[in-house]
Amino acid sequence: MNNYSFDKTTNRKGTNSVKHDLLNKLYGKDDLIPMWVADMDFDTPPFIFDAIAKRAKHPILGYTFRDESYNQAIIDWQNKRNKWQIDSAQISFTPGVVPGLLMAMDAVSDIGDEIIVQTPVYFPFFATIKDNGRKIVYNTLLEQDDCYTMDFENLKSIITPKTKAIIISNPHNPVGRVWSRRELSQLVNICYENGIKIISDEIHSDIVFSPNRHLPISSISEKAAEISFVFMAPSKTFNIAGLSTSFVIIQNAKLYKKYEKRLDAFHLWQGNIFGNVATQAAYSEQGEQWVDSMLEYVEGNIDFVVGFINNRIPKISIKKPEATYLLWLNMKEYSMSHKQLTAFFINDVGIAINHGRIFGKGGDGYIRLNVAASREVIENVMMKLEAAINSI
Repeated sequence: MNNYSFDKTTNRKGTNSVKHDLLNKLYGKDDLIPMWVADMDFDTPPFIFDAIAKRAKHPILGYTFRDESYNQAIIDWQNKRNKWQIDSAQISFTPGVVPGLLMAMDAVSDIGDEIIVQTPVYFPFFATIKDNGRKIVYNTLLEQDDCYTMDFENLKSIITPKTKAIIISNPHNPVGRVWSRRELSQLVNICYENGIKIISDEIHSDIVFSPNRHLPISSISEKAAEISFVFMAPSKTFNIAGLSTSFVIIQNAKLYKKYEKRLDAFHLWQGNIFGNVATQAAYSEQGEQWVDSMLEYVEGNIDFVVGFINNRIPKISIKKPEATYLLWLNMKEYSMSHKQLTAFFINDVGIAINHGRIFGKGGDGYIRLNVAASREVIENVMMKLEAAINSI
């Protein structure tokens, strides 16, 4: 087994990195430590570069397609990692999960229809719904002691004949929940009984910490498979978001055809050569080894931050996430507005974060912190945060 190191800090400045090179534009400073956008500061695995380099040796980069070996890589990965049996006829493409959510929504609803979201949640969900003529309906998560659950009673109460779909985050970004079989089954039953489709963003599904286990929504039951779209990608897991390669698994053949029709209408079916190659390289035995090493390192970062905050900055409330490399810090004890929180982290701590309000109702008073970086960077950030807090 390869021993991968994640202690290296690679300089990403000057590479048109959203995370690093847009700091000045978005935060007014370019010397901040970026802990905001959800990509990792770990080097993309070498075996992915090897696969891309091999393909790049061919002198022509023409129109491309995904052959059966591409589908088989996804099938094998889902079988090994999630114990989920799927087949090629259920796999379709999207250049990114968010465009896929839009195409799925477009396939099952019309302008003016209602789409449910469970806030606080990944904020592009809101624009995907609102900017495409649908109405957002909020099913805010229940929170107690920074532990979140779905509010099923509220969900049942807000459904109308115009409600056509719910977009969920599984595992959940930003609160870090891995939804249980019981929770997902209850959600499926409510949606099935009311003719509501489930559009599931499962992009963080590989980043789950033991003993938690990711359950693709469609794997729960035949009912779930009949009403669900499952969106996944190697992008978060292997740090290849710049290759714009994602996929969707749709086990209902009628829904699959509806989705494919939207994919063709937007002419987004083709993808790109290097994204296809990278996906196959990622979903390999080497990919499994790398992910296991990465998860161990990231969990170490999380444990360090949680321990540091609990011991040295106890007015910040934090719960260890069950999944993702994103921490959800409760800053309510400091009574700062979202603008004050952002300014505090920019000007006093020296880091770029996402304030909780952008994730919708239930997000005020929180910040999201990306800890997928070297331990040295994480330790430095915590020392800066402690010093800034002590100076308040």
